[in-house]
Amino acid sequence: MNIGQAASETGVSAKMIRYYESIALLKPSARSDAGYRIYTPQDLHALHFIKRSRNLGFSLGQIRELLSLWQNDQRASADVKSIALAHVAELDQRIAELTDMRNTLNQLASSCHGDDKPDCPILQNLGLAMGEGSANKACCG
Repeated sequence: MNIGQAASETGVSAKMIRYYESIALLKPSARSDAGYRIYTPQDLHALHFIKRSRNLGFSLGQIRELLSLWQNDQRASADVKSIALAHVAELDQRIAELTDMRNTLNQLASSCHGDDKPDCPILQNLGLAMGEGSANKACCG
C-alpha cells in the first residue's frame, strides 16, 4: 500500500505519516524499486493506534511510550495504566482551567450592558491585565 492509500485507510494525512516517520514515531516504511513508500498492515495498525491516541489527547512523547509498550509482549499493564492516569490528571487540570476561563467570561459578559455606549466592563477587565487603562483608551475613548 502506498502513502496515499495508507492515508486514506487510516485518516492520517500523508504529511503527518511522513512527519511521524521523521521523528521515529513510526518505523521507516519499506520502499519500492521506484522509491515509493510501501506500508504493511502492521504499519496501518500502528497509524490507527497513533491516530486514536492523538484523538484522546496524548502527547507525542506519551504516544511513543504507549507504542513501545504496545509492541512489547513483556510489558506490565501497570505501566500503561500509569501513563493513562497521568494523562487523565492533565486533562482534569485543563478542564479546571477552561472552566475558570468560561466562568470569568460569563461573569464579564453578564456585567456588560451590550448597548451602543463605550463603557465596557469586559475591556476594562482585560485592560487591567495588560496595564491599567491602556486598552480602554485605545478602544473606547
